[in-house]
Amino acid sequence: MKKILVTGATGQLGSELSVLAPAYPQYEWVFADRNKVTLDDLELLQSQLEAIKPDIIFNCGAYTAVDKAESEKDLAFKINQQAIALIAKYAVENNAQLIHISTDYVFDGSSSVALNEEAETNPINVYGESKLAGEVACLKENPESIIIRTSWVYSKFGNNFVKTMQRLMQERDEINVVNDQIGSPTYGADLAQAMIDIVESSKWISGIYNYSNEGEISWHEFALSIKELGNYDCKVGGIPSSSYPTPAKRPNFSLLDKTKIKSVYSLDVPNFKDSLKKIFM
Repeated sequence: MKKILVTGATGQLGSELSVLAPAYPQYEWVFADRNKVTLDDLELLQSQLEAIKPDIIFNCGAYTAVDKAESEKDLAFKINQQAIALIAKYAVENNAQLIHISTDYVFDGSSSVALNEEAETNPINVYGESKLAGEVACLKENPESIIIRTSWVYSKFGNNFVKTMQRLMQERDEINVVNDQIGSPTYGADLAQAMIDIVESSKWISGIYNYSNEGEISWHEFALSIKELGNYDCKVGGIPSSSYPTPAKRPNFSLLDKTKIKSVYSLDVPNFKDSLKKIFM
């Protein structure tokens, strides 16, 4: 029986994988939180991997505090670059398959067309820099890795945009949401299923893939969809990013082209609105 290690087990994606895991009893699942797989202590991480001995690694663990990363650069790079380099090296030396999760923040937002896997990277914040460095390290140590770039992840677990909007729309009469950042949300359960589908498929084609739900929207339009599905009375206004300054800059356009993952792995990628409805069921 193959053993699947899921790092970042208490995060959104790790939690969604734990929901799906019972449907795949042919695997031994190991869900590791930051105590069981410690990404900010490389010596400990090495011994933890050697103790677990996974056949497949879903690396969902990451430093994801985008604004905080601006003042915690060393920690962001340790977790998002050095730890993944170590995990990738472990995987190649122990013949384990590795799926590593990356982000749309590796792009600068200057594009006006959906970004494919060959698009030029140019991160504009520390978080994006650390995740891009992690991609490079991952493929350098282990060219057989699969990296999935995703965007705007939300789920029924953890903190995310959908949950924040649901709360604010019930607490307030009016809110404003940025309307000049364009992309597409990703329902964590859909991405989790895609990861399992890749492992379950008969082929393993290494490299970088994009995955988000279908649709091209702004955060404001995303909020309006949440308002509609939740039937909230709150007024939702749109504002430019300049009216909502944050320590870390965000890319203005990071819509991901999913052609590659759909063709290579025959994945059906749902429209964002169809997946968003599941949060309200």
